[in-house]
Amino acid sequence: MPHRYYLYVLEEERNEYMIELSAEHQQLMQKRVVCIFATIMPDGSPHTTQTWVDTDGTYILINTIEGHQKLRNVRRDPRVMISVLDPAAHWAYATNIRGRVVEITKEGADLQFKQLIQRNLGQEEYPYGRPGQVRVLLKIAPEKILSSKVQFDQYGD
Repeated sequence: MPHRYYLYVLEEERNEYMIELSAEHQQLMQKRVVCIFATIMPDGSPHTTQTWVDTDGTYILINTIEGHQKLRNVRRDPRVMISVLDPAAHWAYATNIRGRVVEITKEGADLQFKQLIQRNLGQEEYPYGRPGQVRVLLKIAPEKILSSKVQFDQYGD
């Protein structure tokens, strides 16, 4: 069997479905990983972007800029999908998370982005930013988590 899947059970909280992030998932999102963030365009088609990811232990955090397409999309439809790949695991481990944006805030967004710059680039400043950009933090409640491990040794790799 080439893949091993781990499905985490949903718990009902305030008439909404939200699940707790395991310690393993929290650790994954608090290191340098590849994250693909998917939102829904107005015509229903998917919109994906590669971005940095983080967690506060309860919510998944995505930092973006006011005016970007992904922000316009989640303001209209909060359903999202996040795929996280750990390059340190030689791409053998992937986590896919379905959830909803439950909060959009500017509070703490600049500080959180500085932490992401340090973690992902090892720098103090973001070299690609433009003056006047307003950082926004998306808080995402996970609703379903599916993790898979590929057993490369079964393929002779």
